[in-house]
Amino acid sequence: MVTLSQITNNSRISKVKKSKTPKLKKNPQKKAICLKILTISPKKPNSANRPVAKISLTQYKTKLTVKIPGESHTLQQHSTVLIRGARVKDLIAVSYSAIRGKFDLLGVANRKTRRSLFGVKKLS
Repeated sequence: MVTLSQITNNSRISKVKKSKTPKLKKNPQKKAICLKILTISPKKPNSANRPVAKISLTQYKTKLTVKIPGESHTLQQHSTVLIRGARVKDLIAVSYSAIRGKFDLLGVANRKTRRSLFGVKKLS
């Protein structure tokens, strides 16, 4: 228990919360340009080839790795994408995800369920 004299001599210090997505600079999304498209194999219990992109943020010239969600994509070098913070547990050093249906990353074709995650408009 803290005494009154301890509080008057040393004020209480609140903990500083560390950002999980420091490269976004406190923005919800950022525009970026693809440098390279490749696949990464996930950590131990899982096995697959996950599509990722090495990107460069347009304003800050910083490079980072971004997961491309969905089944297939048409991204190439110099494509423009919108990224957001989304930690991928089984991919090492991937804390960001690309947003489907914005800029050059088109929505998933023939998608019926969970359309908002994959950038598909409602079927009428």
